[in-house]
Amino acid sequence: MTIDPSIILSVELMDIASLIPHEEIIFKKKEEKKSKFLETDLFLFTTIIVCSKTNVIIDGHHRYTALKELGFTKIPTTRINYFSQKIITNEKDSILKSEIISNAQNHNLYSPKSTNHLIYSDWEDRWLPLNTISSTYELKR
Repeated sequence: MTIDPSIILSVELMDIASLIPHEEIIFKKKEEKKSKFLETDLFLFTTIIVCSKTNVIIDGHHRYTALKELGFTKIPTTRINYFSQKIITNEKDSILKSEIISNAQNHNLYSPKSTNHLIYSDWEDRWLPLNTISSTYELKR
C-alpha cells in the first residue's frame, strides 16, 4: 500500500490526557477491549490515529477509553496530517473535518461510529479505511 508520505508524521507515545475524542463509545466494545488488555502484561496494540495539529482522536476511541480506564498515562499514537485531501470523513465526505475538530474541542461528541474515515492509496487507486495506516506497537501494562 502506498500512502502519500506527507500524511503520516510520526508514531510516538503521547500523554493520554492530551488526547481529545470526537466520538462517544459503545460500552460493550470498550469493555471487550479492556478485557483483552487485562489478559496479559504484554500485548500488541494498534496505534491511535491522532490529528497532529489538535490532538483530536480520529480513530481508536474504544482502545483509548479502555487504556485510560486501566490507568495508562502514555499510549502509542500515529500522528497524521488530518487536513490532507487524501483523507475523507466517510464515503461521501459529508462531515467537515473542521466541524469534527471544533466539536471535539468543545466536548460535543458525535454518536459512536458517526465517522468512518478513509485514506486514499495511490498504489491501489482506491479509498481504504484510515486504520490501515495504524502501526502495531508492543505495549506493557
